[in-house]
Amino acid sequence: MIRFALAADLRAQVGESPVWDAARGVLWMVDILAPCVIRFDPATGVTRRIPLPEPCGSLALCRSGTLLVAQRASLVRLDPASGSITPFASFPDEPAHNRLNDGKVGPDGCFWIGSMDNRPDKQATGILWRVTPDGRVERRRDGLVVSNGLAWSPDGRTIWHSDSRRAVLDRAGFDPATGATGPWRHVRDFDEATGRPDGAACDAAGNYWSAGVSAGRINVIAPDGTILRHFDFPVPAPTMPCFAGPELATLFVTSLRAGKDAATLAAHPGLGGLFRAEGLGQGAAITLFAD
Repeated sequence: MIRFALAADLRAQVGESPVWDAARGVLWMVDILAPCVIRFDPATGVTRRIPLPEPCGSLALCRSGTLLVAQRASLVRLDPASGSITPFASFPDEPAHNRLNDGKVGPDGCFWIGSMDNRPDKQATGILWRVTPDGRVERRRDGLVVSNGLAWSPDGRTIWHSDSRRAVLDRAGFDPATGATGPWRHVRDFDEATGRPDGAACDAAGNYWSAGVSAGRINVIAPDGTILRHFDFPVPAPTMPCFAGPELATLFVTSLRAGKDAATLAAHPGLGGLFRAEGLGQGAAITLFAD
């Protein structure tokens, strides 16, 4: 039985960072290479693209209703109504060959965002940052190749974080009041059969849902690292799952088409699309940037 259906044929080069906006009843996401922010209304199927001046790795939904968007080495505030962009925070310590990548708002109301080496021959120059509502930038973790897979447990006491290029998943204790993290602990390694860990989300039971981007599947992982189950994806290269809808019971998953050869694109024309599935689980609560 096919579990996933194509919700929007976006043809995104690199679709990423889906975030459910409960107030508006829409899903926000980015196409990193277009580059643009995409608004999708599940009720009508209507999409809207807001162009950006440079590649955008991820976004955050703010209490104010605006969006924070990660560009190469800066965060900008985007007014989704007008499309206007204003600077918010910069990352002067980012190496010139890095760019910001996966990011998510934590239970502390701050935007956590990691970077990656954007060169073909990648090195461990990536950094994990925490950005506070007043624009302060804090360096929290070093030595990453491709920072990815940020997610938090339903009680806000555990942070998950992956390195896609190294194909490893870690987690640490987390204080929702202060944003302090405990020691990072290795959870598991991945291979080509399970897929390198890309974007992720946590469900209401505390399990971690990871896009196995190189294996065309979604992995559901217990806190001890056991893969409880997996779902084969209808196209290669799923990039990030997101629980959405009034009960956070609909699973949306972005995908990419960049770098795929003509034969793969012909066999899977939906590559780069947004997919949805029902009845697979319920997501953990979504946190907004506390501006």
